[in-house]
Amino acid sequence: TFVYQVSGEYAMLNAAIQNGWLSEACVMESLLSFKRAGADGILTYFAKDIAQQLQSAG
Repeated sequence: TFVYQVSGEYAMLNAAIQNGWLSEACVMESLLSFKRAGADGILTYFAKDIAQQLQSAG
């Protein structure tokens, strides 16, 4: 099962992070929630950012 984040959710999270209402960790949590719900693949506008975070984490 593949899931995706719509552009509105991406924009909402970005705006909330830029305004200091949410931390960047909320992006990872939103993606992990898809995985916990049983998703095999996640399509997101955050893919490049998350890939860089995962690569730098080890």
